Amino acid sequence: MKFEKSCGAIVYRKTKSQTELLLIKNRYGGHWSFPKGHMEGTETETQTALREVKEETGLDILIQEDFRQAVEYFPKPNVRKQVVYFLGEAQSMKLKRQVEEVSCIAWTDIYKAYHMVTFKNDRDLISMAVERLQPSDFHPMICTSKNA
Repeated sequence: MKFEKSCGAIVYRKTKSQTELLLIKNRYGGHWSFPKGHMEGTETETQTALREVKEETGLDILIQEDFRQAVEYFPKPNVRKQVVYFLGEAQSMKLKRQVEEVSCIAWTDIYKAYHMVTFKNDRDLISMAVERLQPSDFHPMICTSKNA
């Protein structure tokens, strides 16, 4: 089995009224998620996350030292992938999209981001990030009706 490793960040900014998350839409998969990418050479996980966020969004971020979450999945047969995510506060607001890989970038409030992301792993990551950012404020809407 082949093993791949990527690193990225759940990027946030605080405005006067709310906390927003940065989502990117992958050009090839069409899914909404967080900036991330493969480790290169002798990079550390943190270095990879910082580089990938900068490459895909143009942003510099400040990584929160006590937030590191790893997600594993199987993107193809015989391939196991681990993605390590950090929580990073945007240090600038000027976005620059990497056109080769990213079709869209969006700042959005946490509640909307929770419903925009494509994969359950990403919703779980948002819930964990919110515990750090605003512990008592986040209650994702759960729909149980067939019509929801």
